[in-house]
Amino acid sequence: MASPDRLRASALRRTLGLLRPHLPGQRLLLAGGGGLLLLEVLWRVLEPWPTKLVVDAVTRSLGADLGDGGPPATLQLLLACALATVSIIGLRAVCNFGATVMFALGGSRVATQLRARVFDHVQTLSRAYHGGSRSGDVVQRLVSDVGRLQEVAITAGMPLLVNVVTLVAMLGVLLWIDSVMALVALVAVVAFLLFSRTSTGRITQASRRTRRSEGDLASIAQETLAGMTLVQAYTLEQERARHFGGSNLKSLKDGVKAKRLAAGLERRTDVLVGVSTAAVLFLGGSRVLSGAMTPGDLVIVLTYLKTAMKPLRDLAKYTGRIARATASGERVADLLDVEPEIVTPADPVAPWPVRGGVSLSGVALAYEPGVPVLRGLSLMVRPGEHVAVVGPSGSGKSTVASLLLRLLDPDEGQVALDGVDLRDVDLTWLRSQVALVHQDAVLFTGTIEDNIRQGRPDATDAEVEEAARLARVSAFTAYLPEGLRTRVSEGGANLSGGQRQRISLARAFLRNAPVLVLDEPTTGLDPDNVVLVTDAIRDLARGRTTVVITHDVDTARQAERVVVVEAGRVTWQGPAAEAPLERVLDEDDEASTQPLRSVS
Repeated sequence: MASPDRLRASALRRTLGLLRPHLPGQRLLLAGGGGLLLLEVLWRVLEPWPTKLVVDAVTRSLGADLGDGGPPATLQLLLACALATVSIIGLRAVCNFGATVMFALGGSRVATQLRARVFDHVQTLSRAYHGGSRSGDVVQRLVSDVGRLQEVAITAGMPLLVNVVTLVAMLGVLLWIDSVMALVALVAVVAFLLFSRTSTGRITQASRRTRRSEGDLASIAQETLAGMTLVQAYTLEQERARHFGGSNLKSLKDGVKAKRLAAGLERRTDVLVGVSTAAVLFLGGSRVLSGAMTPGDLVIVLTYLKTAMKPLRDLAKYTGRIARATASGERVADLLDVEPEIVTPADPVAPWPVRGGVSLSGVALAYEPGVPVLRGLSLMVRPGEHVAVVGPSGSGKSTVASLLLRLLDPDEGQVALDGVDLRDVDLTWLRSQVALVHQDAVLFTGTIEDNIRQGRPDATDAEVEEAARLARVSAFTAYLPEGLRTRVSEGGANLSGGQRQRISLARAFLRNAPVLVLDEPTTGLDPDNVVLVTDAIRDLARGRTTVVITHDVDTARQAERVVVVEAGRVTWQGPAAEAPLERVLDEDDEASTQPLRSVS
């Protein structure tokens, strides 16, 4: 089993690897911030020297023989040292402010680019991945975990590096002033490193559990809010609250443990600073009495020790932050490590004028091992033909729609467009040739016009209005005060099912693709909307290769040919007028497992 140190190093490398591609673009900002922080180190090193000069000068003026031939105290010297102190502190503050702003801006830009990269990656993942993952947890990784990564390389990482430089610089000056005092400070640094080495791994593990708990919490909240109608209708509030409360309590415990470990490291550092200060007071005072140091030297050593311990305190603070951010980085890296299953081939077939011939040849597919959905299904649709695919629930009809859009790839067999295997063509181009109308009309927040325009974003206003007219959307928007510019609430909750479906059909009209796939387009609609949607489908299908998956007899009768799919196979196909639709569609699922007599 790998050691905690090894796991921690591996996790940190993965996290930094996520950020590395985005750092070159922020080179000027990060270099400028680093330069200002190095200047701040210089001012920190110089800050106690005016105090040393004043203490030594006053001591000489009171009659002490320091043996170094320095100047006595004068008003001019005191004024110069006071002005020098104000100037040094002011310059240090300006450098710190500039560095903070530059690092914050650079870190925000890196996080924004990484978040966009992760979002783009998530959109490439297959339907199988999204079907098996929890959307709330994915959103948590995309939004919250990416934000925390700023603390690794920018908010904590760069200041941490500069604090190390400050520590080294001050140890060097202390060694020049007095080697004994330098040794005391060095012992404190070594002790801190031992503390942090034993604590950081435990902080990382606790933080990893915290982020996992928070992901579960986000998923429960998202599921409950999405299903609020069902929750309230079935009075499930207490049950959902129990689930949420359990995850909330677990998240609290894991979070408190991570913070307790980080706070323990910081407090141990405070004790270490106190012990080091006491040692310097005793040893330094003794060396002043023996003449090995001046009182000003002791002041500067104490000031340096206090200033040098500030980086140690920051190291403790940033170590905890980095451990927590590394846990978030692992979650983001895990998400980016998921390989898209459906991708464009390295050398795709060149685009061609699509005629619309669609074929499935010996297609087999199983969502889970040993649970086949399609069993050697074969189907040919001629260019411009209107085909209805019917069958009992669970027979694999909707899977055919997903295959035609290459949302899935078959385990065996081939899905082709105009005789070309879909796996050999550019994925974006392929999907531009197919318009999908799904039974669950997905609408996004925006206006009705915005949602129609998603069919073809570069369409003109006139083309959008014509698509709305053809899809019978204008039949209800004419009575809305804002017309097509009416706002759509989340999920289209302020529209009826029929209105949402007609907007989905308008998208397909606007897309004007040669192949049309409709998956249960009239399911759940009232009779009036069924008539409107059916009429719109008739107009939309004209001149296009159309595959409609349906349970509705009237919708199936509109097709030229009906294909019956049962138990993952084609068991009947022929003219719509001869199709045994009433028997197939009225049977319950159990009875429908007995296949029809096969007709070629």
